[in-house]
Amino acid sequence: MRYILIALLVVIFGYSLALVLQNPTELPVDLLFTQVPAMRLGLLLLLTLALGVVVGLLLAVQVFRVFQTSWEIKRLRKDIDHLRKEQIQLAQQAAAEVAASVRHEKTVMDIHSESQPRNPL
Repeated sequence: MRYILIALLVVIFGYSLALVLQNPTELPVDLLFTQVPAMRLGLLLLLTLALGVVVGLLLAVQVFRVFQTSWEIKRLRKDIDHLRKEQIQLAQQAAAEVAASVRHEKTVMDIHSESQPRNPL
């Protein structure tokens, strides 16, 4: 992967250099805040390309951040649903154990009360 990236950078640099050398025409450029009296057309194209790449990367980072946040929210919602189901299951098990314990205590108390002699009075 590293070699592919290096090769891509060399190709882009070579293209940029050829772009500047093939377009030597000088022309005036108005940059909104300042005016350049003479700039090579190739250099202007190169600067425009670089500015477009930078703006594109910044927008891509923001869009990716939005998608990443959306994916994280979906994952957390799934986790919450899973934990809720787990809590409900644990609560049902605890309730069943308590009910069984109460039934057992009642049965034991019934046995003890039957085994004790009854007072006729």
